[in-house]
Amino acid sequence: MTPAARFAAAIEVLDDVFAGAPAERTLTTWARKNRFAGSKDRAAIRDHVYDVLRARRSLCAAGGDTTARAAILGLLRRDGIPVDTVFGAGGYGPAALSLDEVGSAPLPHSDAVSADLPDWLWPLWQESLGQAAMATAQLMRHRASVYLRVNLSRGTRDEAVAALARGGIVSKPVDQVKTAIEVIENERKIAGSSAYASGLVEVQDTASQIAMAQLRSVAGRRVLDYCAGGGGKALALADQTDAAVYAHDIDQARMADIGPRAQRAGVQITTLRPSDLMRHSPYDLVLCDAPCSGSGTWRRTPDAKWRLTPQDLDRFSVMQAEVLENAKPLVAQGGTLAYATCSVLNSENDAVVDAFLAKHGDFQRQETLKLVPRAEHDGFFLTTLLKIQP
Repeated sequence: MTPAARFAAAIEVLDDVFAGAPAERTLTTWARKNRFAGSKDRAAIRDHVYDVLRARRSLCAAGGDTTARAAILGLLRRDGIPVDTVFGAGGYGPAALSLDEVGSAPLPHSDAVSADLPDWLWPLWQESLGQAAMATAQLMRHRASVYLRVNLSRGTRDEAVAALARGGIVSKPVDQVKTAIEVIENERKIAGSSAYASGLVEVQDTASQIAMAQLRSVAGRRVLDYCAGGGGKALALADQTDAAVYAHDIDQARMADIGPRAQRAGVQITTLRPSDLMRHSPYDLVLCDAPCSGSGTWRRTPDAKWRLTPQDLDRFSVMQAEVLENAKPLVAQGGTLAYATCSVLNSENDAVVDAFLAKHGDFQRQETLKLVPRAEHDGFFLTTLLKIQP
């Protein structure tokens, strides 16, 4: 495909995403319908789509309209790419700009547009992040790096960097996080690398690694990852700890990969059905990585911020409260209930914890970790609650 054709394909995908379709599913559907597109073409199209979604409002403003075509025009203008090398360039590229498009004025700007957030969400973002609100929002326009966690039971970080290099993957250690590696080049080769296949490394953002390192100090003898999903945090807790680690998720299908991942990493994780939870209780540490908006990870899933509604946030708050209520009886006396999200919004974090503590005098807050998105990690929230005598 020509470079112009790749932009035309991105417009086609974005038309569906702007209408509400999830980006990944739409990209997969496009690839299946256009099997002539090679891997480099698909990667370039994906990059164009995600570059637009991270900065959708400001790019549409620069393009003079709210359409996918205007967003691509805004992207070209922002990145200094000559417009006539794409629009009207032939080679299955997008049609030439109309006179109206050529003469279109930028759309009016507001703080929400500059932050690339929906109007309704900007006040909540400001309330949650204070003086860092705008800088953090604008940071989210940029692609996040890929980070790996080294399974220290499998080898050292230097050994992991060397093993990745043998597979053509350039990486470097992350300062102050002893398990973390940042991938610099060839991130798409990770899944096929010997370092990954041998369990030496797992894909995990630095923020999660920081949080799990903090939890290891209170792990005790028995640990439950209550909302385990694919098991990334359970795997991190199982590495370098003697605790018996259990994993549970209300959707059992989400845990399908935990067994193979644990075997690859050389750790033991026992998956539990809801009916098994009480039989194995109590646990010294119960981690509730609750469903949330994912606002701290929107560099990776930028279409999520455009699909989120106020009603969604209300539903998340209800689910988050239910998760804590359901996990509460599983915690041993003197044990720790840990509440975590990958959100930066107060309504999903401190507000949920405060409401729980107001109802339950047998828990007290210990420590709170708040990571605002930065170049070296996503956003993350973690509070540990100690179970005491009422």
